[in-house]
Amino acid sequence: MSSIRRIPAASLRTGMYLHKIGGSWLSHPFLRNSFLLENPEDVRRIVEAGIESVWVDESRGDALQDAEGIGEAPCANATDEDPARAALPGADAQAPAFTTRPRTLLADVSMEAELARARNICLAGKAQVSEMFAELRLGKTVSQESVLPLVDEIASSVYRNPAALISVARLKTHDDYTYLHSVAVSALMLALARQLKLDERLVRIAGIGGLMHDLGKALMPLEILNKPGRLTDEEFAIMKQHSGAGAQALQEGGCEPDVVDIVLHHHERMDGRGYPHGLREDEISLLARMGAVCDVYDAVTSVRPYKRPWDPAMAMREMARWDGHFDTRVFNAFVKSVGIYPVGSLVRLSSERLAVILEPGVDSLLRPIVSAFYSIRSREKILPQTLDLAAPDCRDSIVSPESPEQWGLGNLEALWL
Repeated sequence: MSSIRRIPAASLRTGMYLHKIGGSWLSHPFLRNSFLLENPEDVRRIVEAGIESVWVDESRGDALQDAEGIGEAPCANATDEDPARAALPGADAQAPAFTTRPRTLLADVSMEAELARARNICLAGKAQVSEMFAELRLGKTVSQESVLPLVDEIASSVYRNPAALISVARLKTHDDYTYLHSVAVSALMLALARQLKLDERLVRIAGIGGLMHDLGKALMPLEILNKPGRLTDEEFAIMKQHSGAGAQALQEGGCEPDVVDIVLHHHERMDGRGYPHGLREDEISLLARMGAVCDVYDAVTSVRPYKRPWDPAMAMREMARWDGHFDTRVFNAFVKSVGIYPVGSLVRLSSERLAVILEPGVDSLLRPIVSAFYSIRSREKILPQTLDLAAPDCRDSIVSPESPEQWGLGNLEALWL
């Protein structure tokens, strides 16, 4: 008889070994499915996440004593496939599922706690993307299965607190850019896919495609890829070949056509002025349209050798003015997923103070949580004050986004990290 039993989540106790969490990908607040339950807080979080059942391995932890199990696994391998996932039409047993849940049902993970996890995910992501670049340069193939665990962790973070990983990944140096840009775009694609309420397969593809979208740069000349200044027209013409080179490499590695499509077409524009094929409107797939928005947003808000990064809120405003570049519906959903005023944005308040965005608003994109730290009247820094602009007793509000450079302000990260 198998030692693995399916039990109600409410029957979990510390000392049990969690073999598998029921439900779909991202429906729980952990980076892993299997571990020994030692902290009562973990039990509480599983129940409060709305998980109805779990599998426990009684050979590796305490047995169930005070309640009847729902059933036993006929063999250990039988629980390797998530029943909720297997029931989905056309779902792959290896494909993590994704559940769109209202904000009010999210696991209670603070921004501060998730920022710490996000740093670790970025470090792991940087290492894995760097390794994939190295393998492609050596003529090896890269499979999408190899990135699934990393995409799983990125998506878990996005589920728990979407703003954390997106914000941390934006803080990249020139040396980190190529690798962390891929992590950031994956996180942005997952958040956008969730906002668009795509099915579970497409959400998975969006995360994988975002992570692998720039792998073709590994096949570009290093002197162009690592050039510290702006590229010449001739160099840019060469660099534009990266999307085709990446798509071919991933196709040879057996990647799904939809992943290859993101890699090949994330530089296409709705007005037909993109590359490599100059596609227009409906000729561009939804996933590639999503990739275009996510890629540009992270690029313009990141440190580059030839320009200063745009403030996130300023980036949203400028991108909205680019007529013909993005799919309007996709861009509007992107704004909702990241926020009109993303974390780290500088804004002017009606109280004549400058503030930095700490967390997005739960019920309104226009009323986030901010830290007011600068007096416009006296033009000097003041003791930071945290304000929830959505609080009933708060009389302050955002007047406009502001440019940190115009105010001579730097290192705003210290106010929200």
